[in-house]
Amino acid sequence: MNTIMTSWQICGALITLALLWYYFPREFIPKLLAEPGYQHLVLASAVALSLFWSVQAGIKEGLNLHFLLVTTVVLCHGWRIAIWLCLLPMLLLIGFGKLAWQDSGLYALCSFILPGLFSYTLFLASYRYLSRHLFIYIFVAGFITAALTIVLQISLTSLWFGLEGRYSWQIIIDNYWQLALLIWFPEALLNGSAITLMAIYRPHWLRTFYDREYLSPDR
Repeated sequence: MNTIMTSWQICGALITLALLWYYFPREFIPKLLAEPGYQHLVLASAVALSLFWSVQAGIKEGLNLHFLLVTTVVLCHGWRIAIWLCLLPMLLLIGFGKLAWQDSGLYALCSFILPGLFSYTLFLASYRYLSRHLFIYIFVAGFITAALTIVLQISLTSLWFGLEGRYSWQIIIDNYWQLALLIWFPEALLNGSAITLMAIYRPHWLRTFYDREYLSPDR
């Protein structure tokens, strides 16, 4: 196995490390140590990500599909904490040989840092410009955002492999990118269902959900 990192891999690793360092959530560790209930939520989030990411399917090496669940984690924890939680399943993929450690930086950028930021940006846009209603939160911030997020993740990964020259554009489009047309709905349904259940039964688990605004009787 080649252990030498390419210029693409080095740049991806440096950008990822810089973003993780700059946006490190300083409130995360104190909150985690002080609140046992929050510890359970963090553990449940990490375990769920690890389980869903470990079940992968793909035709070409590296071009694998799996449920992302990033939108749900972002709505639960916010973008900064979410990207740190996503490190655990990524490290497990590396440990089990499903991801080359040299690709970890680019993988992080394409799979959860940029898609997570995209999810959070769409939530902020829906919060600012749309009616603050439970249906809007579930359908727009959850369902639609999750669908668009996994399409973005697949597109970013396709762009990475194409620009780096690992596969031809035709192979990438035929064997990977077009699969986005199949997985967007299951991903949206999974995230939408999870967010619906939490909004109804565990609203305090959703950091971005505000009872007084989304459940106000005046709306």
